[in-house]
Amino acid sequence: MGFLGSAVRRVFSAVRSPLSPLCRTSTRSYSSEPTKEKSVPYEKTLKQEDGASSGPTKPLPRSADAVVIGGGSLGCQTIYHLAKMGMTNVVLLERDRLTAGTTWHTAGLLWQLRPSDVEVELLAHTRNVISKDLEEETGLHTGWIQNGGLFIASNKQRLDEYKRLMSLGKVYGIESHVLSPAETKDLYPLMNVDDLYGTLYVPKDGTMDPAGTCTTLTRAATARGATVIENCPVTGIQVRTDDIGVKRVKAVETQHGTIETPCVVNCAGVWATKLGEMAGVKVPLIAMHHAYVVTERIEGIQNMPNVRDHDASVYLRLQGDALSVGGYERNPIFWDEVSDKFAFSLFDLDWDVFMQHIEGAVNRVPALEQTGIKSTVCGPESFTADHKPLMGEAPEVRGFFLGCGFNSAGMMLGGGCGRELAHWIIHGRPEKDMYGYDIRRFHNSLTDNKRWIRERSHESYAKNYSVVFPFDEPLASRNMRKDPFHQVGQWLDHPQASRNTASTVFMYVLTEQGCMFQERHGWERPGWFNKEGPAPVKDYDYYGAYDVKRNEKYKYDELLGQEYTFDFPPHHDVIKNECLSCRHSVAVFDMSYFGKFYLTGPDAKKAADWLFTADVNKKPGTTVYTCMLNKRGGSEADLTVSRLEPGAANLPLAPESNGDAYYLAIGGGVAEHNWNHIRTVLQDQGFRCQLTDHSEDMGMISIQGPKSREVLQEVLDTDLSNEAFPFSSHKVVNAAGHQVRAMRLSFVGELGWELHIPKDSCLPVYRAVMAAGAKHGIINSGYRAIDSLSIEKGYRHWHADLRPDDTPLEAGLAFTCKLKSSIPFQGRDMLEKQKKEGLKRRIVCFTTDEKVPMFGLEAIYRNGVPVGHLRRADYGFYIDKTIGYGYIRNPDGGVVSADFIKSGEFTLERMGVVYKAKAHLKSPFDPENKRVKGIYD
Repeated sequence: MGFLGSAVRRVFSAVRSPLSPLCRTSTRSYSSEPTKEKSVPYEKTLKQEDGASSGPTKPLPRSADAVVIGGGSLGCQTIYHLAKMGMTNVVLLERDRLTAGTTWHTAGLLWQLRPSDVEVELLAHTRNVISKDLEEETGLHTGWIQNGGLFIASNKQRLDEYKRLMSLGKVYGIESHVLSPAETKDLYPLMNVDDLYGTLYVPKDGTMDPAGTCTTLTRAATARGATVIENCPVTGIQVRTDDIGVKRVKAVETQHGTIETPCVVNCAGVWATKLGEMAGVKVPLIAMHHAYVVTERIEGIQNMPNVRDHDASVYLRLQGDALSVGGYERNPIFWDEVSDKFAFSLFDLDWDVFMQHIEGAVNRVPALEQTGIKSTVCGPESFTADHKPLMGEAPEVRGFFLGCGFNSAGMMLGGGCGRELAHWIIHGRPEKDMYGYDIRRFHNSLTDNKRWIRERSHESYAKNYSVVFPFDEPLASRNMRKDPFHQVGQWLDHPQASRNTASTVFMYVLTEQGCMFQERHGWERPGWFNKEGPAPVKDYDYYGAYDVKRNEKYKYDELLGQEYTFDFPPHHDVIKNECLSCRHSVAVFDMSYFGKFYLTGPDAKKAADWLFTADVNKKPGTTVYTCMLNKRGGSEADLTVSRLEPGAANLPLAPESNGDAYYLAIGGGVAEHNWNHIRTVLQDQGFRCQLTDHSEDMGMISIQGPKSREVLQEVLDTDLSNEAFPFSSHKVVNAAGHQVRAMRLSFVGELGWELHIPKDSCLPVYRAVMAAGAKHGIINSGYRAIDSLSIEKGYRHWHADLRPDDTPLEAGLAFTCKLKSSIPFQGRDMLEKQKKEGLKRRIVCFTTDEKVPMFGLEAIYRNGVPVGHLRRADYGFYIDKTIGYGYIRNPDGGVVSADFIKSGEFTLERMGVVYKAKAHLKSPFDPENKRVKGIYD
């Protein structure tokens, strides 16, 4: 046995041999390691002591409605919730014993507060299941211990983040307290508080026991008719192709028999990628070593809360009269050769990698310096590109669902995610907004890109304990997808470079003007334009880990670092200039990353009627803003749909069509989600249609502002008057000698047009626009300006103030719904029911007179009672106010009427400080929509 303090000194004084590049698959231990004992700190595990496997624990049924594969936290939670929702002919298959993969060695921590309203709700359900529901259903104790949680802040920004969490928690009734260093010392006497700025204490956080939880879950599931079979490895997934060419799950194969089923749920954790390969499904996760150590007894530690010291990247979990110490390091070890024989197994701990956590732990609890290490726990965990799970139906195969990639949070997210996954399987969609976990959040070109998976997963792991700032951007795996203005860099040294230099020059133009690019869906899109010169995105340097040299003089990283604040950023005035230039004159926005789809075929009109809430079957040349709904009336998307003239193909500007044809323009960050939603509806309804993707064949620039007509009239060969080119119309025209599709639309609330341009024509058209706009002071603007301008106008952003759990009626988008017609559309029945009963929640615009930055998640109070939280907030530079949008409820459960809003006194709580707010039933900017019509008083 060794001591933590002496271990730190020995290891840090040792001469370190360099880590092998990027993918170390074997470990090395120092001769001075404190212990060689490897064992989890739980009194009970489900491992068979004799190590013998006697075959399946139960006979395999011939068929099942669903087969869940993997007996860890997610698998057990999923089968429990499936059975609870009434799907009882379900089977769970575990290749060894329950929890054998990664669940058995998990730390089992549950923290109730996260910087996401959906995650707060998911965690709350897990806590209810573990601490109450299961015990009531089975009479068994799951091992839940409510000892509280304590978040450590060593600086103002960290404490500001905790105050944001506290304000959000009040909306959900989660008790939390911001404590001073002295108050923290009173709560946790063994803690060093000399370097603390403050802490956040959540009394009802706690700890879960993996064996007790999974045993109780399966006991409750089998009591309802579900079947749990252990010692039964899956050897194959049978997939069939139906009459219309759609791949669907057919059966699950094992060494002991085959189960016919239309539904497979991949809860295989680290092994999920291999299971996906059996069905031809891509599962973008990667396995890493993840570790903690268990100390000997510490006098006075009993009943202390669990601790997360984010700035030291370490956690301290109470383990009876001892602590488990772990964290997230910058140089985790990848496990590339994933073994199928790895059950109830651990790696040797690499002290080189782990010692950084010990140093932080000893600083926080000095008593650890003289405390022995009882055992080490280093096991595999699965991690993903954005540190969020992979859930939902796989795009490649219908009936193949994912419930994996939980980034060491499978226990605490398991209950909430198990319920949503069960709802997904039974009803086709989850109840909550699970887009942040949906596999369809990733573009299909990325999900099998090994560089992207590895780099992004590393960065997300290394930054797991970093402050979550509103405008952060990844540094890993950038420049994966480039719009037509970017794609030609590779042609510069090519013999045919001259035919494609347009795009390169345009990228050069944007970069030279200081474009700070954002990454969305793999695309690079302009964020804002700094005044300090070029700031290109460089190759990923792994933050200096694995002997990779750090990027030097990295301007992009430096400017990004200035975003790390909850105050207005230093470039607030730069974004202000971009916004006001658009409001007063003219600005150009590169929106090329938009999804651009064509819907054609014999049933295109039927499909359009069913898919879209609005009546898009106007005369050709009309463009309509519309939503697409799920069966519950929730908004799966908002987009524009343009009806096209039938005729011969003129790709990429027009498809071949002998009948009805539609052009769909969709926000690029959610294009994969939209594509799969449309495809799924077409398949389920049996519509004979073709959906084709031309997103990468065209660029798109949007010219917006009072002077946009004057600028474009010099570039386009068509009359741009209101009479000749009204709002919400489109036509193919010539621009500087090149054909483009011009659309009179606006995402910012101004007079303006979008130009959808074949990629080889992008540069000459852009040059012509900029030349014509020079005398009007035209400038390039980015998406940070679009965010501000659009919220000022009251336009929705999908996945922010419009989500799958919001109906158009609740979102103030009733005008997009053809309820006055008799045309059926998906979700219509739910909207009609909601309209009849009245809205129990609805979106409201709020402004504050005090100029304070808000970003969303701020609590909304009506007459001193919490009624909701802001979903989205920004600064409106034209009206010179902070603006926020949030959904509010009536605390009495009644209808949220206009009178309810008008009669209330509203306040917004930001980081514990309350500000008076004014509620608006209409946008405070141009409520009569004059500007988009070209009417400027």
